Amino acid sequence: MSGHNKWASIKHKKAATDAKKGKIFTKIIREIVVSTKEGGPQIENNARLRKAIEDAKEANMPQDNIKKAIQRGNGEIPGAIYEEMVYEGYGPNGVALTVEVTTDNKNRTASDIRKMFSSHKGNLGETGCVGWMFDRKGYITVTKSGVDEEFLMNLALEAGAEDFKSEDGSDVFEIITLPTDLDAVKNALKNKNIKISSNEITMIPQTQIALAGDDAKCMLKLMDALEEHDDVKNVYANFDISNEEMEKIEV
Repeated sequence: MSGHNKWASIKHKKAATDAKKGKIFTKIIREIVVSTKEGGPQIENNARLRKAIEDAKEANMPQDNIKKAIQRGNGEIPGAIYEEMVYEGYGPNGVALTVEVTTDNKNRTASDIRKMFSSHKGNLGETGCVGWMFDRKGYITVTKSGVDEEFLMNLALEAGAEDFKSEDGSDVFEIITLPTDLDAVKNALKNKNIKISSNEITMIPQTQIALAGDDAKCMLKLMDALEEHDDVKNVYANFDISNEEMEKIEV
């Protein structure tokens, strides 16, 4: 989980800058459109849409933008037709990557993704080449300060969590759930007034590849390039970079 954690912390630092560029809004609007089209506009019956709206509010997206995105997804107003695609491949030193995209032009997106891989010591692979290396899970983080570890662990496990982690050097507790149990565990924490730092359905690697030096720098640049792309929704990778190595790298 350390690779996932470190990249997540980097992304959080970048969030304010990305918001100014409009990138966060672009990605969230697409997620609202697609989730509405897939599961309908009623948030009580559509967990994916509920999460997208939650993300929109956290990003301070205007309510009118949210409403229009739902209307587009429901076919009430015209808009681009999006497709969801998954690309798999390898980064520096054989790191496995899975890239989820939402696009209105799959040929353009495929070309862009391929170029980013090849520019950062990587290459795209066939569908399914690395997907088996990841498990889809619910993932919740809670900041360690001000929270009793034993109380939080017991609460999470009793609510249905699969695992609870507290890694040295990390400033958050990690809670792992089945995707279907994410909401139940999240609600159990909220009912006890425990502030959740982040929550998502993610892909957790079964094994990790340690990176250092140029490979580590190149890997982070590849992750950054992929997530900067408007069409990219999520990027999952099985790299691990030590805390000492991270301190040497300017991100």
